[in-house]
Amino acid sequence: KAIREYALKKASDWITQRINGHDGLGARFPARVNAHESLQLLGFPPGHPYRLPTKQALKDLVLDSGSSAYCQPCMSPVWDTALACLALQEEGDHVAGPKIHAALKWLKGKQIIDAPGDWQDNHPGAKGGGWAFQFNNPRYPDLDDTAVVAWAMLRSGAAEFMKPVELAADWISLMQSRNGGFGAFDSDMTRYYLNEIPFADHGALLDPPTSDVSARCAALMAQTGGREKEIEACLAYLRGEQEPDGSWFGRWGTNYIYGTWSVLGALSRTRDARNEFHIRRGVAWLKRKQQPDGSWGECCETYFGTVNPGEGIEGTSFQTAWAMLGLIDAGQGNSPEVRRGAQFLMNAQKPDGTWEDESFTAPGFPRVFYLKYHGYSLYFPLWALASYRALRKK
Repeated sequence: KAIREYALKKASDWITQRINGHDGLGARFPARVNAHESLQLLGFPPGHPYRLPTKQALKDLVLDSGSSAYCQPCMSPVWDTALACLALQEEGDHVAGPKIHAALKWLKGKQIIDAPGDWQDNHPGAKGGGWAFQFNNPRYPDLDDTAVVAWAMLRSGAAEFMKPVELAADWISLMQSRNGGFGAFDSDMTRYYLNEIPFADHGALLDPPTSDVSARCAALMAQTGGREKEIEACLAYLRGEQEPDGSWFGRWGTNYIYGTWSVLGALSRTRDARNEFHIRRGVAWLKRKQQPDGSWGECCETYFGTVNPGEGIEGTSFQTAWAMLGLIDAGQGNSPEVRRGAQFLMNAQKPDGTWEDESFTAPGFPRVFYLKYHGYSLYFPLWALASYRALRKK
């Protein structure tokens, strides 16, 4: 009994230290609802200062239109803003310049430098420099978001963003795992046996290094200069992660199309030549997966291994954009596959300039918890078409 009481007290203290106001523990629905229910089970009354914010954090995720309502899994303003900036930067419209600058200034204010984070358990005394995925989630900066935000800032060329970029690159290089890869929130989270315990989220309990996150970290480090040892270790990791069919697994986007685009984009920004065998294999895989109408599509069933990529779903605008961007980065921008992809996007565009907001093809945690990024069908097609147009102008 004494051991059980000690364990419960320790767990309760851990939760209450991370409540994170109305943004909720972890700033995602699963952690928010589990924190709220745990505090109730631990005997905290409804009006307790701990219970009130956890309840509000759940309410803040609900969108009520009057005739219907649903609960968002989380909000992704940092991720969406950075990717929208990259798309607009690629498009090159001078009118968007002030908008991009304002967005980057907002992002600069969101950089997490001094807040205590759980990542510091493995890196005591280290300085921060990352960004979280959500409006506020200071204990859990995200390496993927950090790489994308810093990339957009670096591409802007504005002197005021160079210090945040350098802090971000330093933090990313610090967070490299021993195998050369990068996870989303921490390093060396590779105790895979924990996935076998009964409440282990169907095998998605951990935050191990993955190809998609590692690729963007490598790309950012390569673009900021230096860190040759870290880059080479990451590239070796990525080469080793390539699937037998030539694709790469995508942990945070569905799935092999996302992973393959991520890695090809990173390799194009590092020292790997476009004619290297692993790049040619990735290119060949993407070309094989194009659908007859010129699109690419992949459903979340591929995480279960029951459906092959390119089957079980119609092509989507954003997955088509991922494939196009991967091929363009690999030197295949003038290929018939990219041309047909661009034609599909132009044909699928609606009169108001947007694309259809398609199905749930993004994992929060594979096989467990899925998200819908409403911005994906806006900025990714724009980014791909702008890249294709820029290539055609050369």
